[in-house]
Amino acid sequence: MRRYLPLLMSFFLTILAFSVTTFLAGYAGRQPEQEIKNVNLYTTLPVEQIAVLAEEYGRTMNVKVNVTPLTERELLQRLQGDGQFQADVIITNRFIVKQARKYNLLESYASEQLDIIPSRFRDSESYWTGIWYDPVIFAVNQDYIKNNGRVPLKWSELYQNDKLRLAITDFLAAEASANLLYSLVSVQGEEQTLAYLKKIHPQIVQYSKFLVTPARMVSLGEVHLGITVQSEAKRYVNDGFPVKIFYPEEGTSYILTAAALVKGSPHNIEAKAFIEWLTQDRAQEVLIKNKFYFIPTNPETVTYQEYSEKNIKLIDYNDALSNEQQQKLLDKWVQTVRLGLK
Repeated sequence: MRRYLPLLMSFFLTILAFSVTTFLAGYAGRQPEQEIKNVNLYTTLPVEQIAVLAEEYGRTMNVKVNVTPLTERELLQRLQGDGQFQADVIITNRFIVKQARKYNLLESYASEQLDIIPSRFRDSESYWTGIWYDPVIFAVNQDYIKNNGRVPLKWSELYQNDKLRLAITDFLAAEASANLLYSLVSVQGEEQTLAYLKKIHPQIVQYSKFLVTPARMVSLGEVHLGITVQSEAKRYVNDGFPVKIFYPEEGTSYILTAAALVKGSPHNIEAKAFIEWLTQDRAQEVLIKNKFYFIPTNPETVTYQEYSEKNIKLIDYNDALSNEQQQKLLDKWVQTVRLGLK
């Protein structure tokens, strides 16, 4: 029996070592999962747009961003009555973050990083911060430029050439297009704006349902000039289509995308870090890589500096019109411009 004792001891130690190793390996496999931090995000942005940012942030920062896509109405309703899945951050347009602040749903958050963003792009008391914007531009077919030489650079020049074929997104179909109407009214007044839109109405080949359509029509030569957002037109430019972008000299409207910290955020520290990351170069690099072309609000980013030379003049529409007033204005545009009844 003694001669077998060393063999039995060796077998026992081998089994013990294997068991300990297996236990530790299993524990090690579970440990990172337990340590992964979370940020719960509510957003009205397209899923494909926010997904690339969430994926990159999770990969590099070891923080899982749980994305819940919602409509504007759903987002506000969830924030007001959500008990099961409390949001940490919201990313949406300026109008909705202003509404959320009005309903006391946000927490003020300021930092050195966010303080460098121009005041026009953030709340005066730090309840929300603009992270990028998308201006309305003139997308012009390059063949038209070659054949005609001079390109309209002002809103007032669009109706001076009655052979200029135009495309624009229907004001009833998209927020960015409607925002252009509100911005023009805020600068020129309702009567003058509607009179202007009446003048260019005969030249408009199509009032499209989608923001991308005017840019697509320009790229195919179906119209000479499309009134659209930069992000859509720039895709065609970068894909080699004969499209050139111009920024209206008198100024133009824009859609501002903003991030805000939700009041009572369960992952407060992680949420603040995520908001700051969204204003930095890496976030813009991810967007551009995936063909989302916006202008960042942070003047220290590379992309912002590239656009600073283009002298883009923005019209700051201050959301003075209520929902009811906006609807009345849209109805009046349909009656007087689209249908020509008045």
